[in-house]
Amino acid sequence: MKSTPSQFLSQRVAEMPPSATLAMSALSASLQKQGLDILNLSAGEPDFPTPSLIIEAVQKDLASGKYFKYPPVAGYPELREAIAHKMQQENHLNVQPDQVIVSTGAKQSITNALCALLNPGDEVIIFSPHWVTYPALVRLMGGVPVFAIGEAKNNYKIKPEDLEKAISARTKAILFSSPSNPTGASFSREELQDLVKILLRHPKVVAISDEIYEYISFQGTHTSIGSFKEIADRTLTINGFSKAFAMTGWRLGYLAAPPSLAKACEKIQGQMTSGANTLAQRAGIAALKYGKKVYLPMVKAFQERRDLAIESLEEIEGLRVPKPEGAFYLFPDFSAYLGKRYRDHVVDTVEDLSKYLLKEVQVATVHGQAFGCPHALRISFATSETVLKDAIARIKQALANLA
Repeated sequence: MKSTPSQFLSQRVAEMPPSATLAMSALSASLQKQGLDILNLSAGEPDFPTPSLIIEAVQKDLASGKYFKYPPVAGYPELREAIAHKMQQENHLNVQPDQVIVSTGAKQSITNALCALLNPGDEVIIFSPHWVTYPALVRLMGGVPVFAIGEAKNNYKIKPEDLEKAISARTKAILFSSPSNPTGASFSREELQDLVKILLRHPKVVAISDEIYEYISFQGTHTSIGSFKEIADRTLTINGFSKAFAMTGWRLGYLAAPPSLAKACEKIQGQMTSGANTLAQRAGIAALKYGKKVYLPMVKAFQERRDLAIESLEEIEGLRVPKPEGAFYLFPDFSAYLGKRYRDHVVDTVEDLSKYLLKEVQVATVHGQAFGCPHALRISFATSETVLKDAIARIKQALANLA
């Protein structure tokens, strides 16, 4: 009997779901190549180019010929120093350069952290709605994801009692993003303080805070849970350059952790990928040097788009639209439109609804089930105002057709 390649695959890869966000982006691009007028609201990346000041700095580094050799596994010392300084000044974290590990994107930083922490059967509490990759990575590392679910009426943020209920004797860590992908919700200092009080009763639980959208904040302040000194020695802070600096293709992220965990992550990375791309690291140094000068204009545009999109969506009857405090996503509640149909389209789930919008009016979204939420769609406003207006008008018409 002739064998097939799938017979040789591991159980872990067979059980791993594909990324719903990347799958929708790929499908949208494929349909556009076929000539369809797809309005893509599924993208998880800025539509802006990398700022010219960053590119110009890298061009000088490229011309110098100095950066074509393997870099240190944990990153160039000057980049680690710049990141540590940034975290000390802006996030109020007591972080030294040797506690910073630079990686090929924040996703690798999260992977390193989970690999360093988890033994088979360890539980990780994931604040939900959650980024699609969190549970997949927890399972890949032999862990068990446990979901603490925030409700739309609380802007999708969990409450302290939700965390307390989720903790068990097997809990190893909590994992969350603030600002959140997919909801844009951000925890205030007061809300984080309440969560810290719970963690203080459970001293064996580590906090993993994904702050990749930190700079894309519409409320003026950002608080890192690691700034609470009472749990700083068991907090890992994840961040990177992709979102605020429009550097998705550069693949550059980092984590800051207590010394023993930072060393463990460096050890893991040394066996898996070694150091991040040299020129990407040079770009990171430039990005931190120019800071607000390059990212604030993009944040201003995102806020204007958010307000435009909310105003348009709130005109749709039955739609509930929580207001995001950061990131570049809306996560409206479409419960009122489930259980309806139009022609041969039956919309029983938000996945059905997402497919219906794509097929009927050529608008790409990502269904909330991928993020642990059965009644919402993620809508990205990382696109032009023209596309937003047209796409929401199409959504409005498509929803009106459902009965």
